Amino acid sequence: MTDVREELEKAVSLVTAARRLLVGGTMVDLAALEGKVQGICAGIAEMAREDGRTLLPLVEKLLSDLDRLAEAIGERMDPPPADLGAG
Repeated sequence: MTDVREELEKAVSLVTAARRLLVGGTMVDLAALEGKVQGICAGIAEMAREDGRTLLPLVEKLLSDLDRLAEAIGERMDPPPADLGAG
């Protein structure tokens, strides 16, 4: 379980850093993230239910951070229109 927890913590850190870089204007390569998340999910699936439940707060944090990263990517790819009524 320790290995899965460590990988989960690394994934959370990676997503947080990626979002910060993206918001700052830096392009981010997320190619490794998919494999990392798949490995985490496989590791959790092999755990006893009680052990897996202890990771729930970290999994929820990862999901929340992934949602925020998706928002940042969306804003970067399709920025909101400029306020045409200003001026």
